Amino acid sequence: MKRKRVGVLALSGLALLGVASLAIGPATAAQQQVAGTAAHGHDDPVIVGHRGAPGYRPEHTLASYELAFRMGVDFVDVDLVPTKDGQLVARHEPEIGGTTDVADHKEFASRKATKVIDGVTMTGWFTEDFTLAELKTLRAKERIPENRPNNQLYNGRFQIATYQEVIDLTRRLGKELHRTLGTYPEVKHSTYFKSIGNPTEPKLVAFLNRNGLNRSDAPVIIQSFEVTNLKELHKQVRVPLLQLTEASGAPADFVAAGDKRTYADIVTPAGLREVAKYAKYLGPDKAQIIPRDASDNLGKPTSLVADAHRVGLKVQPYTFRNENPFLPANLRSSAGPTAFGNVFAEEAAFFKAGVDGFFADQADTALESLHDFLGH
Repeated sequence: MKRKRVGVLALSGLALLGVASLAIGPATAAQQQVAGTAAHGHDDPVIVGHRGAPGYRPEHTLASYELAFRMGVDFVDVDLVPTKDGQLVARHEPEIGGTTDVADHKEFASRKATKVIDGVTMTGWFTEDFTLAELKTLRAKERIPENRPNNQLYNGRFQIATYQEVIDLTRRLGKELHRTLGTYPEVKHSTYFKSIGNPTEPKLVAFLNRNGLNRSDAPVIIQSFEVTNLKELHKQVRVPLLQLTEASGAPADFVAAGDKRTYADIVTPAGLREVAKYAKYLGPDKAQIIPRDASDNLGKPTSLVADAHRVGLKVQPYTFRNENPFLPANLRSSAGPTAFGNVFAEEAAFFKAGVDGFFADQADTALESLHDFLGH
């Protein structure tokens, strides 16, 4: 019965309801905290289907996105990279050797290359060296078969999706499911693509304009791990922006410009005040909110959520995955790399820490965690 009730809540627009209106009985301190942030412009926690529902279908395929929406999320995460002919496609990286069957296509053998992207050397096949028509001859495959062997059943069934196809899907399913569905497009490797004369941002702005989505109430939130491009987009688009951060290192645009600031600097109180000038959301690595201790167990929360809320930022960390290798040591069910551990306990800890939602590979269990947190 519980799963049925979660579906009903999701289909009725769970993300649009207030925590206080959903609560039954006395609210916990954590629920009161979230209710308080809602009163200051923070909605209920929102579950974002990270690359769709890649726990069950190869990531960034239309099948993965559709499954996430049907499971009940209202938003999916769409990583964007450009093609040679200026189209935007959904891939986690421009290198597609690990997520498609391109290596099996002899006609593209000569396209294999080695490139340095954001300081990392990659060898494979890259979207910017293919036209969209050429990419459409490829088929997607599971990226991490060692953790998701069942997803290999779908290898070869799905094409690389364009952002337009994803938007068309959200609109079609929105009508069918009677709720507004949206996307969190992420601009990948902004500095790199700008350096090769194939920048993503102008294409994305034109796309939003063409689709009537460059408005403040559009179901779109643009993400990036870089800063300069978000500041520029802030002047060009009306949709909200989300600043992604990592647990270590620095934004690629900072490194390229000789700026010594790091992601750690961005999440200081002073850094967050700067972020709040151009973004409405912060998307930190979850370890920046609750780091793990020396035994790889969940430690104690940092002040990051409270610091971000203090300057008006919503906090939506990444990425929650059910398989044992991605969980804290004390929440793993076994050493098995494909088995699920106690992700409910991990997700509950982050809700109690006050997050405004998070990115999850398994939308169904993430929504179940949200359901439990809200007390229904």
